[in-house]
Amino acid sequence: MADSEFPDLPKLLPDAIHQAVKPGTALVRLETTHSREGILDGAWWPRSRDIRIELPGLITALTEHLGPIARVGLDASAWDELPTRLVVDDRVVHIDSFPAGDDTVLITRGDNDHFSVLVIPPQATPDAARAAMARAVRVGNVTQAEQILIDTGTSPAHPSPAEAPRPDPGGEDGT
Repeated sequence: MADSEFPDLPKLLPDAIHQAVKPGTALVRLETTHSREGILDGAWWPRSRDIRIELPGLITALTEHLGPIARVGLDASAWDELPTRLVVDDRVVHIDSFPAGDDTVLITRGDNDHFSVLVIPPQATPDAARAAMARAVRVGNVTQAEQILIDTGTSPAHPSPAEAPRPDPGGEDGT
């Protein structure tokens, strides 16, 4: 039977996948064509800001589907202590820091094959994380990562000092 005899079905992930989302989850839409549509290739909800603990799980999951990961680019200000490299599954993965925002991680396979992954803040609620992840992996998504986090009610991954919560002057300590 020829491929043209099958109707084009939407490329959606089963709802059950989104229900299983919890901190530590990586949800990745992988397209095997040379031209991937959309801005984001996936989403990741780390449990903490410790990149040495969080990144190996993501790299292992991605390596299973993409092959060896060479580099990871992320915003150093969003993470506790950023090493320049990590050894994951007996392979060196180089870590690059860039000040482009803490709501994405750029994954490089080979010399120049990049994947952009939305980072869900560790403190996000499960409902907000599920909504953001589902939107990030929607085929043809053209919404920037920061806007997805805003639209889904997910707080910023690393609030700037102006956005950081302030102590309640009428709080328990009476100040």
